[in-house]
Amino acid sequence: MQHEELREVFCRRERRSVGTARRFAREALTAWGWGARADDITLCVSELATNALVHGVPPGRGYLLRLWLSEDGTLRVEVHDSGDGRPCLREPEDESGRGLLLVAALADRWGIGPREPGKVVWCEFARP
Repeated sequence: MQHEELREVFCRRERRSVGTARRFAREALTAWGWGARADDITLCVSELATNALVHGVPPGRGYLLRLWLSEDGTLRVEVHDSGDGRPCLREPEDESGRGLLLVAALADRWGIGPREPGKVVWCEFARP
């Protein structure tokens, strides 16, 4: 994937890292002029970071948040973790675990890719 801009931050395995990820994303979105979809994108960043923190990051490790703004105007959010679990969509009636349902509803595309060790969970947004 070609990209004009790439920003990334490594977050430690601690609860406050989700807030760090949200602030990092919000700053990048503001700089790139993505105000129209900033709330949706920031919510997706929060959900993916929370999933990595709770299910994908072994003790003593962290996760990488990467934001790519491609030449065609697509914004890609990636969360890299070293856990071996594979995220899945839950039923809307479940009491918890609905984060990926939100991501699927708000993003234009989303998916899971390989990483050694672990995985990359990503979502993409077309410029409004």
